[in-house]
Amino acid sequence: MRSDKIKKGIERAPHRALLHATGLSRRDLSRPFIGVATSFTDLIPGHIGMRDLERFIERGICYGGGVPFFFGVPGICDGIAMGHLGMCYPLPSREIIADTIETVANAHQLDGLVLLTNCDKITPGMLMGVARLNIPAIVVTAGPMLSGRYKQRKLAFVHDTYEALARTKKGEISGEELSCLEMEACPGAGSCQGLYTANTMACITETLGMSLPGCATALAVSAKKRRIAQDSGTKICELVRKNIRPLDIINKRSLKNAIVVDMALGGSSNTVLHLMAIAHEAGADLDLEVFDKISKKTPHITNLEPSGTHFMEDLEYAGGIPAVLKRLRGKLNNTLSVSGQKTLEIASAAEIFDQDVIRPFTKAYHKQGSLAVLFGNLAPCGAVVKQSAVSSRMMHFKGKAKVFNREEEAMKAILGRKIKSGDVVVIRYEGPAGGPGMREMLAPTAAIVGLGLADSVALITDGRFSGGTKGPCIGHVSPEAKSGGPIAILKDGDIIEIDIPNRKLSVRLNKYDIDKRLRNALLLPPKIKTGYLSRYSKLVSSADKGAILT
Repeated sequence: MRSDKIKKGIERAPHRALLHATGLSRRDLSRPFIGVATSFTDLIPGHIGMRDLERFIERGICYGGGVPFFFGVPGICDGIAMGHLGMCYPLPSREIIADTIETVANAHQLDGLVLLTNCDKITPGMLMGVARLNIPAIVVTAGPMLSGRYKQRKLAFVHDTYEALARTKKGEISGEELSCLEMEACPGAGSCQGLYTANTMACITETLGMSLPGCATALAVSAKKRRIAQDSGTKICELVRKNIRPLDIINKRSLKNAIVVDMALGGSSNTVLHLMAIAHEAGADLDLEVFDKISKKTPHITNLEPSGTHFMEDLEYAGGIPAVLKRLRGKLNNTLSVSGQKTLEIASAAEIFDQDVIRPFTKAYHKQGSLAVLFGNLAPCGAVVKQSAVSSRMMHFKGKAKVFNREEEAMKAILGRKIKSGDVVVIRYEGPAGGPGMREMLAPTAAIVGLGLADSVALITDGRFSGGTKGPCIGHVSPEAKSGGPIAILKDGDIIEIDIPNRKLSVRLNKYDIDKRLRNALLLPPKIKTGYLSRYSKLVSSADKGAILT
């Protein structure tokens, strides 16, 4: 065992003394040491129920013959961080989380890891860490939140808070109703109820094979989630004994499975960043064009919030990810999972309980998958759009640029009713380096939807979008403005052309004019000059590379 390096031999007497000081017996020293990386915090709804799950993971590890050691991992709630300086931190925190996993596990020579996670950047950060370490590991995602209720109507976080805010500004709903919605939209523990980034990453993690079947959609408040937590604790001891490691599971074939499921579900565009970062740590080659190729061949077969009408609880009761795998089995590679089963075994054993929630290909909501990758003179290295959330009339769009160098400036203009039909809102200097941290533009996109402009206004940014995005909102524009990408030289009134079916994003300028503007461009200085974000901005790669630290 790896842990023998800190507990065996006469020269390790001082180490054993410290271990005995924690309460360990001599017998415990013969058992595998299992780290439980927990992102419990009182700050995040998706994580407040983790104390309960920690008990069941601990019980499972003890049943399996291991010794559990808990350590903390930082967590940020993207929703609370949204719309201000705080949103500069979630994506950079992904790297801190990966580094924390590596640091604690290697410093103490742990034999295996259980990763208790749930929200947006925490799950990919943990996966990056264990891919880098390559020691036995299993992931427990804490589960989705139940839908809220107001006057017998199901509520979801984005639709009934961010979009409702804009509808209040428009006079469609009262301040009193908005107050009721904010009390009822999020009724308790769990990740937000739709296919936002947290739940998309949970589904991807299960598809990759890094969590037990059924884990992704098992609700946060359910006994089923407790049982999965306990079983995961027992299973990690088996994985250690058999020396089954993350890189036996995470490889290009399983990553492609994850992309297939992502495209079929209609997941968050953030998964592009995260899967490329995980692939980088796993030594697997993955680029933007792989996502687009898979999307073109994968029907969109679910209709989940925020762009659809179903909730994560509906997907759970329809059979969860095993049922999705069953529907997609002809498009999947037969790869290994932590359960010991292979992907096609899990698919074959599953049952689809609701044919509308998980539709057959002949009744797919869209013929192609959820994401499209666009290229053109405005995005030479690519840009990403959630095409499944775009109406048919906006798949081709031409409009005049309204340019902003900060999200707050754009929000002021949108809520001030200064954005009109036919405009293309451009928010730049929000990329990985320029933001820094590549802030999510959920507030502007939700405001546009709430004001009834989703079918007449587009938004492009070198920042990113939440899984809550609706409408023609194009993110990850690369190269970003801070790196001197063409988005940096746009001016108010420039004509921008969006052609999603043909994967084009262009500004109506010839090459001579673009080159001239680039030569004369005065790039903005760094927004933050001290602390972690300053260091991050100097080291982070472009969005088309996964925004990894280099």
